[in-house]
Amino acid sequence: MNNIKEKGKLIIILLDGPYISQYADMGYEIAKSALNLEYDVKIFLYMDGVHLPRKEQNPMACPDVADNLTKLIDEGCEVKACIRCAAARGYLDETDYVAGVEIASVYDLGEWMDREDTKVITLGR
Repeated sequence: MNNIKEKGKLIIILLDGPYISQYADMGYEIAKSALNLEYDVKIFLYMDGVHLPRKEQNPMACPDVADNLTKLIDEGCEVKACIRCAAARGYLDETDYVAGVEIASVYDLGEWMDREDTKVITLGR
């Protein structure tokens, strides 16, 4: 009998840009908790969510969403930004983003969802 339990898989899709809603902060807290519970956590940035990992943001009194994404990446979270959404907003490659964020196809999101036990949370408007 095999007692090894497979990790759960959680995908968080973020639609809103930074500092216009609490969705990025909520996504961070959910991802952090899921990582602590040993889930395989992935974040897909879509629409204005592609602004979240931009380097050198200066949010002043708000949490730094790019810094929070870096913390999640360091803990093993995979983060991808939609290539069409990123290009439409002026991000042609990863150089404007914090380390570890990949610009990828929306089809990658579909591949992430390929497992039957995958849970998906979408945050945004």
